[in-house]
Amino acid sequence: MHGQSGVPLGRHSSSKPVQPQAAAPRVFADGLDKPVQYVRGVGPHRASLLAGLGIQTVYDLIHYYPFRHEFQDRPQPIDTLVLDAPATIIGVVQRVRFRPIRKRGLDSSVQADLMDATGRARIVWFNMAYLRDRLAPGQILRLHGKVGVDRDEAQLINPSIEWLDAEADPASWNTTRLLPVYRACEGLSSALIGRWVREALDEALSAIDEPLPAAILCDRAFPPRREAIACMHRPTDETQLAAARARLAYEELFLMQSAIALQRQWSDRHGRAPQLVTTPKIDERIRRRFPFALTEAQDRALAAIVADLNRDRPMARLLQGDVGSGKTVVALYAALVAVANRHQCAILAPTSVLAAQHFRNIEKYLAGSRVRRCLITGKTPRAQRTRCLTEAAAGRMDLVVGTQALLEENIRFASLGLVIVDEQHKFGVAQRAAMKGARVQGNGGGQRGGDSRAWLMPHYLVMTATPIPRTLSMTVFGDLDVSIIDKLPPGRQPIHTRLVGPSDEAEAWLDVRRRIAAGEQAYIVYPLVEESDSLDLKAATAELDRVRRDLLPGARVGLLHGRMKKNDKQKVMDDFAAHRLDALVATTVIEVGVDVPNATVMVVEHAERYGLSALHQLRGRVGRGCKPSVCLLMSDSGGSTARQRLEVLCATNDGFRIAEEDLRIRGPGELLGTRQHGYPELRVASLVDDVELLMQARDDAAALLAEDPRLNASAHAGLRAELRRRFRDKVAFIDVG
Repeated sequence: MHGQSGVPLGRHSSSKPVQPQAAAPRVFADGLDKPVQYVRGVGPHRASLLAGLGIQTVYDLIHYYPFRHEFQDRPQPIDTLVLDAPATIIGVVQRVRFRPIRKRGLDSSVQADLMDATGRARIVWFNMAYLRDRLAPGQILRLHGKVGVDRDEAQLINPSIEWLDAEADPASWNTTRLLPVYRACEGLSSALIGRWVREALDEALSAIDEPLPAAILCDRAFPPRREAIACMHRPTDETQLAAARARLAYEELFLMQSAIALQRQWSDRHGRAPQLVTTPKIDERIRRRFPFALTEAQDRALAAIVADLNRDRPMARLLQGDVGSGKTVVALYAALVAVANRHQCAILAPTSVLAAQHFRNIEKYLAGSRVRRCLITGKTPRAQRTRCLTEAAAGRMDLVVGTQALLEENIRFASLGLVIVDEQHKFGVAQRAAMKGARVQGNGGGQRGGDSRAWLMPHYLVMTATPIPRTLSMTVFGDLDVSIIDKLPPGRQPIHTRLVGPSDEAEAWLDVRRRIAAGEQAYIVYPLVEESDSLDLKAATAELDRVRRDLLPGARVGLLHGRMKKNDKQKVMDDFAAHRLDALVATTVIEVGVDVPNATVMVVEHAERYGLSALHQLRGRVGRGCKPSVCLLMSDSGGSTARQRLEVLCATNDGFRIAEEDLRIRGPGELLGTRQHGYPELRVASLVDDVELLMQARDDAAALLAEDPRLNASAHAGLRAELRRRFRDKVAFIDVG
């Protein structure tokens, strides 16, 4: 259309933004390791911005894949645009204007008039001030966006933008496109990142090696890696793009499954643990400690744990179960097996509150026992701490409960047979590696037999109340065997969960008042508004008076939050447990440490601000007695997405279904409470959408390593090199070779 009549596109002086001259190129042994600042048009300043996206080398740049691809139809004349429809147009910039804006959420606008042979369109970009320096009259732009109208002229707001070369044949512009869209940041647009990727791609692709063995490529009908990477950045059609994406997603999962399998092999070859035998007499003595019979689900988990402890290979097992399912009893059973075999056990929790809760439960079950036990946290008095550590090192302390303070290098155990960790994902990667790698220091420690590579290590049991979807447990916890306590103990009541909007709040609070009048108790929970204890504290304290005065008049209402002194916090918890308080206004500190069977109501304000798994754990604080319980999710969010999420919680008490939904919405890092789980982030694969690929990758990795356990075959050299590149500095993995 342009160039056919009216507008001589090839005569304008500037079709691309002028870039500063790059520094003289340097020679690198491997083009993939070249710092990104030496890519044409980047330079030191922009390289520092790219570093914030994790891009430091050419290798990083070409592996920074688009997060989506935008389909653009063929360009059309401006006078044929249809209101509210997506459209692609090409035209010449006539005028550019910049305007500061002082409105909520807006800081500026860049406006341009674009002409083609048929008419003019107004283009506006909000909050993209950097375009002021990159747009100039005479440039030829290809734009794609939704068509609006402004004063009877077509308008596009925040369209995607591509600068075209005035010297190119206009016929080459008249095509459909799948435009890659990259995650951008302040100062770096998707288009700019895409241009640098294209700049680096041709040179870098020739240096890309193929990590997947030829047999897998053939069996799975995957394209070569070079072709797949190129297609991710410049696909010709959606079929080709889908094939490339599947191949790269499989590769990520296959490499991760291979690394997990190699770590398991290393543990099997090098790790030895003390055999902790459970005889019928030991079993009978331990069970007598509990004033109830264990559930079928607990017994099933124990059978797997007892079998692991009886072997001389270190146990590495994940024990999953909802709040109140009886994980602590199972863990204490395992600890007492270790003690019965004259070995020590350490139980670690991520916080002092949770460590103290575990110790209180242990004290209750071991009252009158000869098992020597102590609690060590950061708040333990120095003299008491010194005594406990001395006793542990001398073998006169059987069971030590504590926080990560137990991981300090100066702490020694005489014969550590078992490490139990609660909520493992809340510990740092290095701390978790220290737990699993701890060597038994006392008699029989060190090298085992004549094998100079074998070390006596403790068994390792992990507990979590966060239900872990299968795909996540195969990756983040992939080096652990899994046991699930999937049934609650007898007497636990199902919890009825209800979503309460603003119009229903009065009726909901009336229900709470009725229950309190009947002698029951309630939690009223306020979430963190931001990652700030002070903001959390203000929210709870500000609402305390309103709850006492307006919502629950006449009720005895207490306050509990994480900033309170330990003794004050304990007094409030004791008062609530003794029913000296009817209701507790609290923050998420009640997620652990409060067990009150008479509490039958939980009110969660601003429920949309929580993850589903966090809400599921919170509501597990009620329903612990013999009375029916209710959880009221207060939310004034009008968004359909927030409502759909919360309705999942109302529809089911199945923690795994809830966790799957959380995984789909929030991703693995958010579900676990931290993004730093020790594994490279998946750039292409999705643990929600690529379950089938994950299963294929796991099976293929297992088959390959069964055939070539050390990857010594020449056909596996590329795989070996890529595993080193990706995992050598991750402490959760053993370096290949």
